[in-house]
Amino acid sequence: TTSAAVPAFTYNATSFLLHGKPYTIIGGQMDPQRIPHQYWRDRLSKARAMGLNTIFSYIFWNNLEPAQGLWLSEDPQNDVAKYFRIAQEEGLNVVLRPGPYICGEHDWGGFPAWLSEIPGMVVRTNNTQFMEQTKRYIANLAEKSGLADLQASRGGPILMVQVENEYGSFGENHNYTASVRDILLESFDVPLYTNDGGDSWPLEGGYVPGVLAAVDGGSWALPARDLYIKDPTSLGPLLNGEYYTWSPDQWGSYNPHNTTVGNDAAVSGILGDIPYHLHNYSASISFYMFHGGTNFGFENGALWQNRTTVFTNSYDYGSPLDETGRTTDLYFKMRDAIIPFLDGEAIPEPPENLPRTSIPEFSLCPATSLFEARGKKTTASSPLTMEALGQAYGFTLYEHTAVSKIKGSIHAGDRPRDRILVYVNEKIAGVMDSQYQHPLNVSVSLKPGDKLQLLVENLGRVNYYSRGNPYKNYLQDPWKGIKGDVSVDGNVLNGWDMYSMQLDKLPSEECKRSLERDHRSTDSPLIYRGSFAGPPMQQNSSMTLDTFITVPNGVKGNVWVNDFHLGRYWLVGPQQSLYLPGTILKPGEVNEVVILELEPWQMNTTSMVAYSESERFWGNNPDPDCLVCV
Repeated sequence: TTSAAVPAFTYNATSFLLHGKPYTIIGGQMDPQRIPHQYWRDRLSKARAMGLNTIFSYIFWNNLEPAQGLWLSEDPQNDVAKYFRIAQEEGLNVVLRPGPYICGEHDWGGFPAWLSEIPGMVVRTNNTQFMEQTKRYIANLAEKSGLADLQASRGGPILMVQVENEYGSFGENHNYTASVRDILLESFDVPLYTNDGGDSWPLEGGYVPGVLAAVDGGSWALPARDLYIKDPTSLGPLLNGEYYTWSPDQWGSYNPHNTTVGNDAAVSGILGDIPYHLHNYSASISFYMFHGGTNFGFENGALWQNRTTVFTNSYDYGSPLDETGRTTDLYFKMRDAIIPFLDGEAIPEPPENLPRTSIPEFSLCPATSLFEARGKKTTASSPLTMEALGQAYGFTLYEHTAVSKIKGSIHAGDRPRDRILVYVNEKIAGVMDSQYQHPLNVSVSLKPGDKLQLLVENLGRVNYYSRGNPYKNYLQDPWKGIKGDVSVDGNVLNGWDMYSMQLDKLPSEECKRSLERDHRSTDSPLIYRGSFAGPPMQQNSSMTLDTFITVPNGVKGNVWVNDFHLGRYWLVGPQQSLYLPGTILKPGEVNEVVILELEPWQMNTTSMVAYSESERFWGNNPDPDCLVCV
């Protein structure tokens, strides 16, 4: 007689089994689309050197499919199959977390903006439209991106696939999660699992029959799984799928940088929880984050807590491998705590940290006003949302020409979505921002022929909603720009010209002498240009060109280097410099810098400069637009 082949990866009541032998997952979260692809191997090898045997990774649907039907798996930054193959070469297995919703402090939890324009679409429900798109997304991931072939059952590194993401915090529709399970089973044959907070209602809301239930949170979360999950088909070995190494940063004058540096109690807690999981509970663990990386460009998410709180571009997370991929003190302390649980298995020695570079101060000169780079015009009686204009990110300019005399307080749709610079004839009248607990009232006075201009900035869509909180569910209300009518003193204004400014391509104007005389005299946002000579590469590694760029006189804006959008700067902090990966720099050549300064009238100098340093700094400053804001 012949026995059936042992599954490559499975589990019994108490243990995961890899090729029939007990396997404890010592994992860490690291998302390929947040890391320059040239650095993937460096980061993965350092994960193995810390003692990890498994990498947990989210997939960002919005990056892979930025426009409906446009699947960009061949873009090097989206070649997640390559990332997983490198993981396998470095001695790591993989746990795939494809969503379709992933949270992750990423714009709209990874959903592409175009989903919101499908009639009848409601995300994270059994809604027909959402299930159709989810089915197509998962099939594309499996086949077009080639992940089906990378399952452990086919000799690849993928051990498990997560169903949805912390769904129990959001809802309790088991028909929906069962549908996501079934869609995944059409493409994947390795075990599935769910991941929910360690309390009764998230676990009871999020478990899926026939799917292993895992928890997330601190060590307190471990006993909750068996306490609250009564379905035996969801029981098995314990896994803490997100043990938090610290937390992400949010913009704001009163939001300091989150770090364990100098916090001995926090570090002791992490180091004590490692044996608590691996020994006391014989549980598996994944550290969230092992390496956070960066939400470059406009990719950050946000929360709604009776006001918008926006995540910084830096996703450093206080993790053991910092935003630039350098090992930290926490890395080595965690490594020492993990080694006793490796049963004598040898792991590589971590490499020495490579030095970063610095770039001396260089001047930037004003090239054009953002209003002059407005592009294609759309006209309608009432304002259209950013998404209705076919735009996912960036800015939208709404322009109305007054036909009668009117003055009073302005209301832009149902609420600011998100930050609105209000102008009359290109002169600033005020700022409304959903980040402020009580968005400021802005009053205008218009006469016939005056132009009312509303420049709306999308600060990042809400990426998380919990039914355990008293806030509105804006995860299912993702629209940006203006939604609803604009009124002044209660009078609705009809007739709008709208200009999308996604800023994928920047205007190519050279510096203008007329703007250079005193760029603070203009209120309209200005685009500046400058350049610097790239420093030489050291030790044959782009990582020696890594640096942190700073715009010391800037108030609020965005930075591009060699056409790559690094992200936002904002003097309120806590992020005061932007990670500039060496992969973007041209050593020994001219490097082009473009800066969009949104508030030149707030600058305290007439000169605009930038420089970069090898060490980053954090700090907070008052918000000049809202001195009373908290």
